[in-house]
Amino acid sequence: MNRWAILAVLFVARTGLGLQFQTVGSVSEEIAADLGLNFTQVGTLIGLFMLPGLILSLPTGYVGRFASDRAVVCFGLGCLALGGVLVALGAGFAMAATGRLMCGAGFVFSTVFFSKMIVDWFGGKEIATAMGVLVMSWPLGIAVGQIGHGWLAKTFNWQMAFWASSAFCMLGLLLVLLFYRAPPDAPPAASGQDSRLSGREFFLVSLASIVWAALNAAYIVYLSFAPPVLQQSGLSALEAAAVASLASWAMLVSIPLAGQIADRSGRPDVVLYVCILCAIVALLLLPYGALAAMICLAFGFLSGAPAGIIMALPGEALKPANRAFGMGVFFSWYFLMTTPAPIVAGWLYDLSGDARWPIYFAAALFAAIAGANLMFRLAQRRQHGEL
Repeated sequence: MNRWAILAVLFVARTGLGLQFQTVGSVSEEIAADLGLNFTQVGTLIGLFMLPGLILSLPTGYVGRFASDRAVVCFGLGCLALGGVLVALGAGFAMAATGRLMCGAGFVFSTVFFSKMIVDWFGGKEIATAMGVLVMSWPLGIAVGQIGHGWLAKTFNWQMAFWASSAFCMLGLLLVLLFYRAPPDAPPAASGQDSRLSGREFFLVSLASIVWAALNAAYIVYLSFAPPVLQQSGLSALEAAAVASLASWAMLVSIPLAGQIADRSGRPDVVLYVCILCAIVALLLLPYGALAAMICLAFGFLSGAPAGIIMALPGEALKPANRAFGMGVFFSWYFLMTTPAPIVAGWLYDLSGDARWPIYFAAALFAAIAGANLMFRLAQRRQHGEL
């Protein structure tokens, strides 16, 4: 299989991650009513998807020395499927939390190596474009979930959303197991003394991770609290979910497009800063209701556009032999920021009784993206002796 066929397989499999993640956000009202939860607990269930990353990201990087990329990804997809089943079978917060933690563990194992696989296949060859396509699978899964999960909950029950997502994750597992192969020129994994990141690599990959984490934390908060904001503006629950989902659909166009522009122009930072500034403006306008559909479309198109650009940053920071462990470091910082974000947003909602405050929090996270990216570039130039 050529590298674009490999990318297609990984794209389909990774879509299941977004589909499984979005389950709680899409059926939050049904879960809260059925299990007797408040919004802080619902936010906690969303955040628990990210929590295992705080513990497992670095060990997952080490696993790459002993197991193939394909084996680790398949194990992760299996955990995602099983975790969704546990939530569907649960009758209270404890069981649901256990299932979400298992999903989170699967997310760590799979997502670290999805990224490494793409760097191995596309390193130095249209990497921003390839990463943009891979990253696009996450909002696709979320967008399908925003519409499909709600429909399943209304037509059948909220548990059906978890059953459907688990089935898709199993489909992804089979695709990777049957069709993925490592590139013929894949670099060998570092071992022993060679596996240690240099101080330069560690610092740069940590800054790159903060950029990526801030983007995802802001997007997660938007997904969870944009519908309540739109309901405050007069939309029904189903209308609000549909309008909010427009952002995820818009990302499907903007992410690969921005990757192409960055690869061809050689000015990725300009693309990033313009998009982030406009996304902040769109978020601040969202609570005012008028033209909600256009605002959500604009937000999705602009906020997601730099995703491939950002995911190309670790490749600039890491030696080829250190990619597995380096991506473990990258995702450790990522999970440290994304895990508490929905919990903080839910707390702000409970404290204020106003869904606008979580959206303002998301805007602040977007501002952090630009600051962290600037620090990455300054550190990169300084360490290259340019400053």
